[in-house]
Amino acid sequence: MKGRTLRGSISFLSAGLALLLSGCSNLDILNPKGSVGLAERDLIATSVWAMLIVVVPVIALTLLFAWRYRASNKSAEYRPKWVHSTGIEIAVWTIPTLIILFLAVLTWKSTHELDPYRPLESQVKPINVEVVALDWKWLFIYPDLGIASVNQLAIPVGTPVNFLITSDTVMNSFFIPQLGGQIYAMAGMQTRLHLIADEAGDYAGTSANFSGKGFSDMKFRTLAKSPEEFNAWVAKVRASSDTLSMDRYHAVSEPSEKDPVRYFSTVDPKLFHNIIARYNNGNVMDNMKDANCGPKG
Repeated sequence: MKGRTLRGSISFLSAGLALLLSGCSNLDILNPKGSVGLAERDLIATSVWAMLIVVVPVIALTLLFAWRYRASNKSAEYRPKWVHSTGIEIAVWTIPTLIILFLAVLTWKSTHELDPYRPLESQVKPINVEVVALDWKWLFIYPDLGIASVNQLAIPVGTPVNFLITSDTVMNSFFIPQLGGQIYAMAGMQTRLHLIADEAGDYAGTSANFSGKGFSDMKFRTLAKSPEEFNAWVAKVRASSDTLSMDRYHAVSEPSEKDPVRYFSTVDPKLFHNIIARYNNGNVMDNMKDANCGPKG
């Protein structure tokens, strides 16, 4: 019963936040369609509830004190020599300490559970997607299928997706709000992200890191499809007459804005590796630990 009450409170708070933030462009984060996104939304709601335990009483007491000790209230007790209250001291130290401890445990637990490098547990074989951030578009390579697309990502519903992410330009941030958290795409480096879509749909994807004049249109669509529909999409891509060799890639990677969706029926199998290696004298930096930017998850 207690667990259901907590989940109900979290859902209620999320709905309230959605209403209050109805004018915000990233409202999708409060309407998750995957287990990772759902866990992140619940974490946000839980953190807000914890902080409101301090914020709401402080606001209420501020208004109460202003009313209680207003100049016109002659009945308020005047104690100019009052200097100490054991009860107040206990309250102002104990309550914040307990909240900090709660948030510390929550942070430790959620940091490990929601580590973007941590593979998702599933009986379904994951699909691998290599992501390259360009100026100002996204290139998605399916190494196991030998196909690629620009500004459109298709994934099967209920299937974990293992993303390998890099950039062939300035730093970007790969973000699908309804499926889960963002992670940086950096030239010469390979970061990782694991997501899953639990419901079929057409979800927005974007860069969450400013990257120049074409940044505002650096968007893509994520198509979460049934296995049959996904296979049909793969067949559609393979029917394309366009291919993505290293020479063709140089033309595709040229800066451009508002790029339409494009399909490539074949891809150089070493393309993703070569994009990273060109910045590292032929070596591939596998994660942020290699660049002294933090530990590997």
